[in-house]
Amino acid sequence: MTQRPTLPVPDRDAIDALPPFPRLELDRIALVRTGPQANEAAAALRDHPCWGFDTESRPTFLKEQVSDGPHIVQLAIAERAWVFQLQDAACRERVAALLANRAHEKAGFGLRDDQLRIRAKLGVQAESVIELNAVFRARGYRKDMGVKAAVAVLFGQRFAKSKKAATSNWAARDLTESQLLYAANDAWAAWQVHRALNSTQA
Repeated sequence: MTQRPTLPVPDRDAIDALPPFPRLELDRIALVRTGPQANEAAAALRDHPCWGFDTESRPTFLKEQVSDGPHIVQLAIAERAWVFQLQDAACRERVAALLANRAHEKAGFGLRDDQLRIRAKLGVQAESVIELNAVFRARGYRKDMGVKAAVAVLFGQRFAKSKKAATSNWAARDLTESQLLYAANDAWAAWQVHRALNSTQA
């Protein structure tokens, strides 16, 4: 069998020079806090076979600190995204059922730690998970691929990520607009990458 050549990944400077990747705006992002809201989200997600998937956890800054995340779970489809807060027990239970559902694929980047935290916090194994970095590796990209590199390779665009939002308090009761945009777009971009990969299968 012929080995595929190693494919190049643009560096940070090359990515920074690209035009921006369009983001999902607030009017297409739903914040989900309660069981009834989670049921509505589940109904909207039901007819879509694949979801963009990510989680966020309040950062830890000391070596001895152990994260009690995830505090946020994000799921996205073509035109919408849902940001689930996990403080409410009924919402947690519905999210756990969504993640454990094998009938729907969940595509994202760097999901190993997410999986471990989901098992610890929600008591379920996230099923039918697609690690997009592994898909890129199978196609000949030897460098680890996050969402920024993937968007650059597939779309020739720059996916903006706010460092301030990334390290913000995801356990807060009231999330900021910046946090909602950051969280939702991580999952939405993963959905877009998965769709593009499927349309360019060799």
